[in-house]
Amino acid sequence: MDLHLKSLFNRFLEQFGSGPGLGPGSGTCMMKVDGIAPNFIKSIYKASAALYRAEPWKRLRPGHLFGVRVGKDSDWPGKKQPFPCVQFIGGDGGDVGFYMFRSENDAKKMTGSRETIHVPNVELLRVTYEVESLMFPSNRKMIKSLSLEASGSDRFPVIDVARCTPSGDLRFRNPNLEELRFVYAFMKAISLVHSLLQVDRESGPKYSTVVCFEPFIETVDVQWPPEVAKGGYDLVAVTVSHPPGQAYDEKSNSASAGSTPTKYVEPPREDIFNDTKAYSSTGLRQCAICEKEVNGEQSLCCGRCRAVVYCSSICQKQHWNDTHKSMCGLYKAMMEREEELAIMIFMFPCSADQPCKWLESLGVHQKGMWRRKCSCYSHCPFGLLPVKGGLQELWGGIDEFEYPHDSPFNNHFISSPFLLSGWSEYYNLRSLPLSSPVADILSHPLTVYHILTTLNISSKNLILKGKEVIVHYLGPEGELDWMPAFAEVGHLLNGLGNVQIVMVGPEVPTNLSGTTSGIGSRVRVNLVRGVYQVEASYLPTPHVVIALNSRLAIYSSWGGALDVIKSIGVPAFFTDQSEVSCVNAKQVLRNAGLHITHPVTPNPFRSPVKNLTASSNLPSYSNGFVFGVNT
Repeated sequence: MDLHLKSLFNRFLEQFGSGPGLGPGSGTCMMKVDGIAPNFIKSIYKASAALYRAEPWKRLRPGHLFGVRVGKDSDWPGKKQPFPCVQFIGGDGGDVGFYMFRSENDAKKMTGSRETIHVPNVELLRVTYEVESLMFPSNRKMIKSLSLEASGSDRFPVIDVARCTPSGDLRFRNPNLEELRFVYAFMKAISLVHSLLQVDRESGPKYSTVVCFEPFIETVDVQWPPEVAKGGYDLVAVTVSHPPGQAYDEKSNSASAGSTPTKYVEPPREDIFNDTKAYSSTGLRQCAICEKEVNGEQSLCCGRCRAVVYCSSICQKQHWNDTHKSMCGLYKAMMEREEELAIMIFMFPCSADQPCKWLESLGVHQKGMWRRKCSCYSHCPFGLLPVKGGLQELWGGIDEFEYPHDSPFNNHFISSPFLLSGWSEYYNLRSLPLSSPVADILSHPLTVYHILTTLNISSKNLILKGKEVIVHYLGPEGELDWMPAFAEVGHLLNGLGNVQIVMVGPEVPTNLSGTTSGIGSRVRVNLVRGVYQVEASYLPTPHVVIALNSRLAIYSSWGGALDVIKSIGVPAFFTDQSEVSCVNAKQVLRNAGLHITHPVTPNPFRSPVKNLTASSNLPSYSNGFVFGVNT
């Protein structure tokens, strides 16, 4: 009897809704929208399914309001954004979906503590996910005839525009084509950026179960489906902010294109010129202004952001007046993320202020593949380090249980790639102790594997079908001496698919150019000396382009390579060591006509070892952040 009642109750909730929200969809059908193309309906359902898989409802509640801006105001009817405020419903029970409001004020008026309030004459656009069997016949027919993609196992989005009448009733209408374009752009953007929200542990009621988030703003480029692109523009910039009203600091400096809200831009105060000691380090530092070398214990840093190193307060004041005034807030925000970026699970020293001493503390200095982690072998060309002994010697002679062996995984009888979320899962899979430092070198091959199996859908699908993925790997340096570590890519594929990595760069030794190496049974590496823009036409067509620790803003040769990436149109992923490098890289990509479609995010397979640059204290890790274009 109890099971029968439970079944009836669950069916009642599915049909009539519960909790926050305005109930199930009204039965409006997108096929009735004037001017809509069937392919655009398919695109909407595909974007909706991607959002459903991203599961924003796990963390977001109706009280978490988001601002959204799609393109320019002049792009929309009435020269204003149609629905600039959004809330997610269903995270705490009831109908799963999201509501889009005409204003933040409307959203606040309709958001009660436990339910959605019916406010007369307020209009909102609703997207609710409903079980197909309970949908109106017109929608079921549309789903079947167009073979629309499901969200999850059995749900589909229903989109309508609702208005509350003075009597408390609801009136519904179909959204128009422009409103659906707006919804599509928002779904594509929020799927990418909602995971970047950082919990603010100091705000909000002390005993509340609702999580508070730090102020947030991020812009991504969304590609319009061909059916709804206008004026020859197939891309649109979508900005998502929390809470609504966040804005970028409008500075002329290119770094203002970063993702830090204006709350970090503070007025100047005299106390920023206090002589604040830089991070304690016995190594040499370099003044950001005069480039004078100074002992780490005697160096100073900005008293507000603590990110920039100086030799004296005179240089500090000069830097403030020249450029640092406009950048200090951005650097302060980046420094505040230091604890979040640190990977705390490891039991070996994770700070390499002085690389040689760090390697000595691990017992691997001037040994095996570790020789590329300091400058002692800088005289030896990349890829030509003398090799002696077997795999254990290549890993610096560490104990045999501390490094991954060149062998497939045992006790895994199903051929399927391992999907890993970070170092903890990998170390557990390989039964490695957390005292093993191999993550510092394995960051390169595992970042490649993460891109191929998690970030890039097309390469993941090829691997799942047992096919080969061709990677153009640009600008290899130390990787040329870490080839044994790249065998892990093949082992993690676990019997399914193959990867051909074509490494192209000026650091490839002449005598190795044109050679092909089999690294395990599922990974082949081709080495090509030269710059990508010259060699690309002679290479096999790639499925994805990868450049690790790319430093796009430093090397002028990237200009031609980016032109090639733009022309071939395949997904390209880059990593860089610090957030400020990524901010500058984003500007380089935009100047090249490439648009960020995978936003800058911390790389779960970044090296856990923090690097200290000469004139900056900003958190810096090899392969620290990943971002992409053409994805």
